[in-house]
Amino acid sequence: MNLLPKSHKEFGETEYWNRFFKQRGKSNFEWYGEYLELAELLHKYIKPPDDILIVGCGNSSLSASLWDVGIKKITNIDISSVVIKQMNTINVGRQGMQYLQMDATQMTFDDEKFSVVLDKGTLDALMTDDSPETLTTVHKYWSEVIRVLRQGGRFICISLLQQHILEAIVPHFVAQNFILRINRCHEAELKNSENSRDGTALPVFMVVATKFRMMPKKILEVSMSMDIGVIQRMETEKELIEAIRCAQKAAMVVSGLHRMTIGDTEVSLDLHSPGDERPRYTIYVLDQKGPFGNGKYASFIVPQGRESEWLFFTPAGRRKLLGSVSFNRLAIVTMHRGHVYKSWDDVKDELSASVQNLAPADLKPDDIIPYLSLGAELGTRELIHQGSSDCSGDFIVEDVAGDCGKILRRLIFLSNQFVIQSEAQVKIVKKGKKKIKTIDKRYLSCQHHLFMTIGIQMCEKFATSKEKPMKVLLIGLGGGG
Repeated sequence: MNLLPKSHKEFGETEYWNRFFKQRGKSNFEWYGEYLELAELLHKYIKPPDDILIVGCGNSSLSASLWDVGIKKITNIDISSVVIKQMNTINVGRQGMQYLQMDATQMTFDDEKFSVVLDKGTLDALMTDDSPETLTTVHKYWSEVIRVLRQGGRFICISLLQQHILEAIVPHFVAQNFILRINRCHEAELKNSENSRDGTALPVFMVVATKFRMMPKKILEVSMSMDIGVIQRMETEKELIEAIRCAQKAAMVVSGLHRMTIGDTEVSLDLHSPGDERPRYTIYVLDQKGPFGNGKYASFIVPQGRESEWLFFTPAGRRKLLGSVSFNRLAIVTMHRGHVYKSWDDVKDELSASVQNLAPADLKPDDIIPYLSLGAELGTRELIHQGSSDCSGDFIVEDVAGDCGKILRRLIFLSNQFVIQSEAQVKIVKKGKKKIKTIDKRYLSCQHHLFMTIGIQMCEKFATSKEKPMKVLLIGLGGGG
């Protein structure tokens, strides 16, 4: 049964959709998710008193589901007379719900008739490319949406937000003084991945554009978290677009990791807070052959200040760590300096969606992903000094917690943050009634410092003069000490 168009242009043709719905008969076709997966987000922006227009309704059961939970004032339009006839027959008992054959680019409704205009996949069907012809059609559609929407009303658009769509919809509605918020539909993605052949799914987004006459300042927001209450403010359209593009790029990596094993290499990706160019976390994903008794997948959180150590900084070290934990896949997470991490639980909650997305395909939905570390603490990182060198650029000196309660003071050049330039051990001593930090001069940070010390002592034995102290020039100490 040929249910897909031969070319993208057929998506905009009435004849194609009439043929499509005749072939499907009474079988529902749901773009990007069903009501149950979208309900939590939808009911955040749709309330029972709302007067709702659903554009390009097709034979989706979404409007029927909304009506059944108490949202009664729903008007559905579609370009296909075939599907309108079908849906009027199916929903004859749902009073107050209308199905009308109408072109969304040429609506016949009065101005400001609706408080909500809902689009689930219609924009994606219309905007198959960014050609001048397509853009003309889409701008007609958006103009009609804005015209029929009341002040304070919401245009809700569920879309994959392909690049050409994303780069068109954001500036268009911002220029029309709309408040713009883009939510990621995690539950819909999860359901789509369960139904797909290879267990993967493209990220689905819900754009919520709220109509106002004039705004003193642009309001641009994004919600990428599985917790729909977590919303972050963007300053510019560029930042908002970049936040969505980053989520989409990460989804491509996730899709690849879900379908196949990595082998002897590793995959890494940075996680940013929206609007912040600095990485907040870096995740390294490694695989090894099993099976193992512990399970298929785990995450290891590196305590703050320990990310520069060989075991976590180098590919060989991370491979050794993987071998020691006996899991098929390990996601090693490092935390970057310059950020605040409140607690172990907060970090786990913040990482949960990303870690879950990196799981192998054979991980069962009810399998618990263990979080491993060197202890139950996030580690500490105290800034002691920061400055700039004409030779090496910006640098910092920081104290970090090491093994067995040790405090290590490290010099880090910010041009290469994962390399420890120099390291000393700090000890706490009493000075009167106070405790102060001082450098433990007995501590040698590297093994080669021990041999250098022995070498200098040997030189003293061969000194030609016992009366004059021997002068020693030490070049390229490396690692401090």
